[in-house]
Amino acid sequence: MTVRGNRAVFREIRRPSGMPKISVEVPQELLDDLDAHVGEDGKFVNRSEAIRASIRKTLDLLDQIDARHGRLEDA
Repeated sequence: MTVRGNRAVFREIRRPSGMPKISVEVPQELLDDLDAHVGEDGKFVNRSEAIRASIRKTLDLLDQIDARHGRLEDA
């Protein structure tokens, strides 16, 4: 990520797996909360898996909100 003025510019790297790699800054308290759910005793194997699951769930919730407000286009 590069900061230009008051804008953060994110860099995306394409990996051989076809999955882009991104870099973001996360407050320590969020990272600590996330880590409580990662590992042998947690729900997720690693941070990346936990973050992907969180993004998917958030997008599903946003789709539900958009559908209630008539903002979703038919696929």
